[in-house]
Amino acid sequence: MSAPPRPATPAWPPKSAPRLFVETPLAEGLRLSIDGPQAHYLGKVMRVGPGDAVMLCDNVTGEWLARVAEAGKREVVLEMERLTRPREDVPDFWLCPALLKKPNFDLVLEKATELGVARVAPVVTRRCVADKLNTERARTIMVEAAEQCARTALPALSDPAKLDHLLRDWPATRALFFADENGGEPVAAAFAARPGPAALLVGPEGGFDDTERAAIRAHPAAVAIALGPRILRGETASIAGMALWMGMCGDWQG
Repeated sequence: MSAPPRPATPAWPPKSAPRLFVETPLAEGLRLSIDGPQAHYLGKVMRVGPGDAVMLCDNVTGEWLARVAEAGKREVVLEMERLTRPREDVPDFWLCPALLKKPNFDLVLEKATELGVARVAPVVTRRCVADKLNTERARTIMVEAAEQCARTALPALSDPAKLDHLLRDWPATRALFFADENGGEPVAAAFAARPGPAALLVGPEGGFDDTERAAIRAHPAAVAIALGPRILRGETASIAGMALWMGMCGDWQG
C-alpha cells in the first residue's frame, strides 16, 4: 500500500493576509507600531496575533511582508521581513472627472484606483452639483481601494480646479480625451492613434454647457470621443473610458 500523500505546504504569505498602506518608509528589520483605526482593523476585525503575516505598502519602495511581533488592544507591532514586490510603474494616464454627488464621486475615486490611473484631477464645471471635495476623505477612499486590489502605488490626487484653469495649465504633450455626449471620434480609433501620455475628461450630471464644450474642443490637446451610442452617467463614462484605455494602451495588455 502506498503512503498517503503529504499535505500541501500552505502558501506564505497567505493570500488572506491583511494589507495596509503606511506613511513610514519601510526597510528590512524595521519594527513599526500601528495604532488608531489601523490597529483596530488588524486586532478587532482581522484578529491577528503574534506570528501572523501582514502586507504593508509605503507608496515608495513597494510591498513588504511583515509579521506581528505584538498584538495589544490599542497597538500592533510589526516587524518587516522582506520586500515582496517593488513599487509598480502605473500607466501615465489621468482621470479628470467633474465633481458629482458624493456617493457617485466616491465610486469614481474607488474605481480609478482599482483600474490603475496615475492621477485623479477633479474638475469644477458650471453644472456641477458640488464645488468642493474633502480631499482627506477622498484619499482615504483611494487608499482603501488600493489595499483591496493589491496596488502598490497610490494615485496622485489634485485639488479640484475650475475647467478654464485646467485647460489653461494643460501640458501640451498630454492628450486630453474629452468624453462628449454630442459625439466625437470612435473611442478605439482615438486611443490607438495617440498611445502616449493621456487623460480622460468627463462631465457632471448635467453635462458640459455649450460654452464649455466649445472651449474644450478648441484646445489643441483635446480630442472629442464618443463612448458608444448611449448617453452615460458621469460615473459610468469615467469607468468605461478608463477600462477601454487600460485595455488598449495601458497595463492590461501584458
